[in-house]
Amino acid sequence: MTDSTRSTLNLGILAHVDAGKTSLTERLLFDTGAIARLGGVDTGDTQTDRGELERSRGITIRSAVASFGLGALRVNLIDTPGHADFIAEVERALGVLDGAVLVLSAVEGVQAQTRVLMRTLRELSLPTLVFVNKIDRMGARRDGTLAAIRRGLPGRAVPLNDVLDVGTPAARTVPCPPDPEILAEADDVLLEALVDGRDPGPGAVRAALRAQTAAGTAQPLYFGSALTGSGVADLLDGIAALLPPAPTGGRGEPRGSVFAVERGPTGEKVAYLRLFAGELRPRQRITLQGGDGAHTGQITGLDVVGASGTRAGLTAGNIARIRGLSRVRVGDRLGEPERAVPAFPPPTLETVVSARRPAESARLRAALLALADEDPLIRARPAPGGATSVLLYGEVQKEIIGARLLADAGVEAVFEESRTVYAERPVGVGEAEEDMDWRRRTPDFWATVGLRVEPGRGVTFRREVELGALPHALDRAIEETVRRTLDQGLHGWPVTDCAVVLTRSGYASPVSTAADFRGLTPLVLMAALVAAGTRVYEPVHAFEAEIPADALSPVLARLGALGADGLEPEPSAGGGWTVRGGIPASRIRDAERSLPALTRGEGTWWSRPSGDRPVTGRPPARDRTDGNPLDREAYLRHLAR
Repeated sequence: MTDSTRSTLNLGILAHVDAGKTSLTERLLFDTGAIARLGGVDTGDTQTDRGELERSRGITIRSAVASFGLGALRVNLIDTPGHADFIAEVERALGVLDGAVLVLSAVEGVQAQTRVLMRTLRELSLPTLVFVNKIDRMGARRDGTLAAIRRGLPGRAVPLNDVLDVGTPAARTVPCPPDPEILAEADDVLLEALVDGRDPGPGAVRAALRAQTAAGTAQPLYFGSALTGSGVADLLDGIAALLPPAPTGGRGEPRGSVFAVERGPTGEKVAYLRLFAGELRPRQRITLQGGDGAHTGQITGLDVVGASGTRAGLTAGNIARIRGLSRVRVGDRLGEPERAVPAFPPPTLETVVSARRPAESARLRAALLALADEDPLIRARPAPGGATSVLLYGEVQKEIIGARLLADAGVEAVFEESRTVYAERPVGVGEAEEDMDWRRRTPDFWATVGLRVEPGRGVTFRREVELGALPHALDRAIEETVRRTLDQGLHGWPVTDCAVVLTRSGYASPVSTAADFRGLTPLVLMAALVAAGTRVYEPVHAFEAEIPADALSPVLARLGALGADGLEPEPSAGGGWTVRGGIPASRIRDAERSLPALTRGEGTWWSRPSGDRPVTGRPPARDRTDGNPLDREAYLRHLAR
């Protein structure tokens, strides 16, 4: 069968950490003949955990792509991280998937991260299969796990196999037909047949299952073991028969999304791009839209994932490794986005990184900027004393960054204690402008800039001046500087939900340069921001705690003292309690440290960023590293240095 006659399915494997996600990926590749030897997390030789760091720690850090054939279907398998610290990787992968397999353990059951992933998959209406792994492990449960899935996950789980001798090395699965009563909840024809006492027939039941799976309202469920391979054949049958492949009819202008970036053998960037419409070919020039604006590049190399032999180009529905785009970053878009993916909040922690040997400070910063190309949310920025500040989701991420700096750049890094990152938002509208002072022989800047700041959604930049009034390089210097300057607002925190409008511009040919506009723009922007005013917001985490029954009162009291709100305790399986709510990110570590003593070590805790709330009282401030354009004289001295 040729590549042109095969349909493609871009399939994501998602799970809570330690559910066996990477092991299942290895098993799927091995059982379909894509790899000749079965790798293992414990032995450190898995196919998709490519880096030494991932293999040594036994966790997936970056999304990886592998491919296998399944009859007339080519499956591009995207193995995503399971650890909450790398949730940004999961977010980007979700935007390029046609379907997903959600993996959970028959021993641990439904975890908090499992619920978050399932809710997100439902919001996207992404067709999803559920694989209950580790049926051969001691402590594995069939009935309890299935009950927890139906109680804790949205949607309708439809078992398509059963398990015998669960919890023993002899555990094995047997196929079973879908239960028409489960599917009848969303199918009037099936419901009518059952009410009338008629057998709807296996064909009608199977058709209803396919339709509800494609709509994301039902989730076929398979028990199995990635270690022994039991149940994996059933899962492969479900992937081929129940998940709709990628649409191939996308015509017109190319539309796609970059969801991963890696470095080639010579250090060049290699972008993984999923194409939704149109076609891409080598030597084609394309323009990508990213968080730092638009940039254009020429494709010098294009390898379609899973294609055998050479292929002329990338067509809709497929993924390719693309070379030649020197400015490409994760999250860049080609054309308009295909679908809106629920955005996970940005990192809420910041740490300062310095080289243990000061002479390596420049190499440290260069290595961190390279990491930021792979994960833009790291957001490296200068810090006093030659150090660099980076953003984090959690402490595990700090360990990973340190290990990668040592492995990739040979730099031993020292991290300061993490602290919370706040945000600022404008509360009103403010304007400011500055003209070239023709009366001075040496004006501070040969530039005229006028800006208006107002509340918005995200950070946006637009022009009220006529496009082309400035040479392109000068116009671009203003926009790039605006976005960089908003990293530090009136209190030193990043400014979000802010619209900046260029209201006036001017230059003097031939003396005006881009440096004049880069130097003047921060002064004007900060003056406009002072006129608008800002309010500081603190990040909040949604949390979920599983605690014993007799620990409810002391846990609620402690959470209340830490500023938690929206507390919602409800009974959980086994006679304990599940407590959900929101808590300031700055108090997360206090809560985690308190829980073992309050629950005799039996409590479990999970949290994720979930928004923010206004700071009451005096807002915290962060030291500035931009020369302080709020103080003109200090700022000019900074530029002079």
